[in-house]
Amino acid sequence: MQKLPLVLSLGLVLAACGQSEAPAPDASAAAEPATAPAAAEPAAPEMSKIEKVIAGAQRSEANRARDAFRHPQQTLDFFMVSGTETVLEITPGGGWYTEILAPYLKGSGKLIAAVIDPATASERARAYYTESNQKFRDKLAADADSYGEVQVVEFNSAEPVFGEPESVQRVLTFRNVHNWSNAGSDQAMFDAFFAVLEPGGVLGVVEHRAAEGASKEDSMKSGYVSEAEVIAMAEKAGFVLDASSEVNANPADTKDHPSGVWNLPPNLRMSEGDEDKAKYEAIGESDRMTLRFMKPSAT
Repeated sequence: MQKLPLVLSLGLVLAACGQSEAPAPDASAAAEPATAPAAAEPAAPEMSKIEKVIAGAQRSEANRARDAFRHPQQTLDFFMVSGTETVLEITPGGGWYTEILAPYLKGSGKLIAAVIDPATASERARAYYTESNQKFRDKLAADADSYGEVQVVEFNSAEPVFGEPESVQRVLTFRNVHNWSNAGSDQAMFDAFFAVLEPGGVLGVVEHRAAEGASKEDSMKSGYVSEAEVIAMAEKAGFVLDASSEVNANPADTKDHPSGVWNLPPNLRMSEGDEDKAKYEAIGESDRMTLRFMKPSAT
């Protein structure tokens, strides 16, 4: 009868040993935090109206490829074109800037494209302007959605008049002054710009820039124009130079090419004995002045 407590005690001891050997729960696994969701990538900033226009399908690939040299957004910003003005574009040629200006101004501003009346041009140039003007009009007609609001006006190259006095807010000219110098109408053009601009309006000029000290005779042969000469003509017409920009500068342009500015892109005109096309392509387009003139406000 005395053995029963001993057996019972031994069983309790064994049971207690079995309970102490059971594995404890993994506290570290329970405390491990859940994986955080990946952060969403920030949304790309919305393009401005001018950025959308410059990237638009209305622009040809050939024209788009020249943006690196012509800097359209920076240039138009410098000329204070916000998309709400009446803008007069002088002799737009094939419409490089028209492809941007027309849709940018559509619905909120107005674009007037001024082309030379062939009847007022020299006999030698008459056929050229007739064909060029028709190509430009055909371009506008082919894309009415982009260009349907553009107004085309013709002017007499010798006695230019662009519209009613003080009827536009911006006059823009891109690489044209050398042509007027050759025609002897450069001062008349600046006088006409002053007349058509409203007080406080802006004249924006981009032009091939001649080397320091170049004469007007040199410019007429090379296509490069003295910056001082352009400023002098504008000031004679009544303008005030408001600012200049180096946005269209090209320090690689030596300005001493056999065929002048026409050796460089986009023309790449090769003269006899000059076949170094790769050299001119490496230079790129011409060094250009970018000048902003203001018509003084009425007092």
